Amino acid sequence: MDTKLLSQALGKLGLGVVLVALLLFLPAGSLHFWNGWLLMAALFIPMLCAGLVMFFKAPALLRRRLNAKERQAEQKGVIAWSGLLFVAAFVLAGLGFRFGWYILPRGACLGFALLFLIGYALFGEVLRENEYLSRTVEVQAGQRVVDTGLYGLVRHPMYAATVLMFLAMPLMLGSVYALLVMLGYLPILAVRIRGEEALLEKELAGYAEYKQKVRYRLIPYIW
Repeated sequence: MDTKLLSQALGKLGLGVVLVALLLFLPAGSLHFWNGWLLMAALFIPMLCAGLVMFFKAPALLRRRLNAKERQAEQKGVIAWSGLLFVAAFVLAGLGFRFGWYILPRGACLGFALLFLIGYALFGEVLRENEYLSRTVEVQAGQRVVDTGLYGLVRHPMYAATVLMFLAMPLMLGSVYALLVMLGYLPILAVRIRGEEALLEKELAGYAEYKQKVRYRLIPYIW
């Protein structure tokens, strides 16, 4: 058993739990912000389960997923702006609870939690299909083009899943205002995809042909 990998994964998970809790409950001024607990359960329980599965079944994939250090300046900027969006959206949702800004009905929030989990399931399927996935834009030794399953529908199914998840998050928190902030993820993601595809077309054999075969990036017949 790779205890170092396990401790690294659990340490990052624990840090994420603490940071998200602070971003939600400090602005809310109360632990009674039930939407915050809903989001944390929907986010971190599947994350723990997926991490344990990768640890025992695909430790190399888990190791790559834990590596978040980008090399390209443009991609570093993408990560930084994405982080700022999350901070702003979570803080805004907490403030909305504290000051009584419009909060979506509980049933709607639960529905968006289900939508978030569907996105999570799609994300897990992408991890199963593509053993080369990492959190950074890079081409790994021995990497090949994956063109089956969800990759036969769109070129970036992982990002498609994250769009579903990230836009469901503020609505799970009940905040339409936070959703307006999170919409900024879409142009940021477009920049990331542009840079990633330029790298893959240059360094990954067969990717240019794959782009001709699968013409849509995120949403079939749209983009």
